[in-house]
Amino acid sequence: MAFRANHRVLLACGLLCAATLASVEMGGPSAAEQPQASPSGPVAATASFPVASDARLAGDAKQTRFILDLDRKVEFRAFPLADPYRVVVDLPQVNFQLAAGIGSASRGLVKAFRYGLVMPGGSRIVFDLTGPAKIANSYVLDAANDQPPRLVLEFEEIDRTAFVQSLAPQDRPELKPTIADAHAAIDAPATTAASDARPLIVIDPGHGGIDNGTQSGSEMEKNLVLAFGLALRDRIEKSGKYRVVMTRTDDTFIPLNDRVKVARTQSAALFVSIHADALPRREGDAQGATIYTLSDKASDAEAERLAETENKADAIGGVNLTDEPTEVADILIDLAQRETKTFSNRFAHLLMTEMKTSVRMHKNPLKSAGFRVLKAPDVPSVLVELGYVSNKGDLEHLVSENWRSKTVGSMAQAIDTYFAKRLATVGPAK
Repeated sequence: MAFRANHRVLLACGLLCAATLASVEMGGPSAAEQPQASPSGPVAATASFPVASDARLAGDAKQTRFILDLDRKVEFRAFPLADPYRVVVDLPQVNFQLAAGIGSASRGLVKAFRYGLVMPGGSRIVFDLTGPAKIANSYVLDAANDQPPRLVLEFEEIDRTAFVQSLAPQDRPELKPTIADAHAAIDAPATTAASDARPLIVIDPGHGGIDNGTQSGSEMEKNLVLAFGLALRDRIEKSGKYRVVMTRTDDTFIPLNDRVKVARTQSAALFVSIHADALPRREGDAQGATIYTLSDKASDAEAERLAETENKADAIGGVNLTDEPTEVADILIDLAQRETKTFSNRFAHLLMTEMKTSVRMHKNPLKSAGFRVLKAPDVPSVLVELGYVSNKGDLEHLVSENWRSKTVGSMAQAIDTYFAKRLATVGPAK
């Protein structure tokens, strides 16, 4: 589109140069440690997947064993990661039917473990370790003597030097890449067409798969925001004015950087990330919707806490590869970001104006913080916290279809106003 063309050309040149230099000097993260999740790939019926029925830990701080009961044998891959100390186990898609709370208790070398879907066809178990440890043994037992097939991992205490040496070279702390592969793209559906000049909007329901987000009783943030995101997509598409891409349409884990890449590779005109916050009990109560834009300095302590929490999402998925721009592209990126920040703030104000007519807003509804998911330098982006699942009133709204419909309507109106004003200022694309 015309209003993005100028700085996108400069930015692309700078990023390509930066990526080329970086690939020569340092190398990039391997595909094995950065699985490519398809945001909209269909997921087959769970009945066809292996079933995990129980999991447990045994042992002590020297040696600890993990056992997972399955209904059939599976292939798997296990590997360690540093800072923090973790072990990741990648599996084919598994139907986890484990009791509530399994994985939250510490035992021996394992602080806790979590599990879930990380991409269509792929599941993951992530172990948070108490310190450096190696995978001394790992195997799958056949069913025998009325016992089911079992996946077994045996952890053994080692020192940090030995732990670092056990890592793949690209995952060793002293060798870990510090820049992004700027021209890489994820397997996003090719939804854009050269002849379609309508603005493209990316809707990003937060969390998903192994990352549940915040939770209150049986209600999980990942499900609440997905339902809202799908409803917003349907409302926007119904107008016929825009094209819409979702970063996820099902219960799939999408790394933060891949969410940003969806927007950048699709040449999005707007990126809207949807979340629902929660406050720890010790921090009291809060309510209402909040709209965040990107800033290096958080607008208040709560914004800083939230950004820190959200930016750890990739560590929850087991792999945490932070993308930072190189010095080569800093100037060009800064130029693009200044314009992008202006449009992001403009949309945030419009969104607040529309939402406050039908939705309860936070006492400080406009905030800023360093959210990684908002860091596309050339795509205006906002993160919307619909409310607090830790607040009874907000939670009642979040599960209400009537509230969802009103809120979606106000956001759709803000989008209409934003693009009407922007196109009036810039003029139609040529």
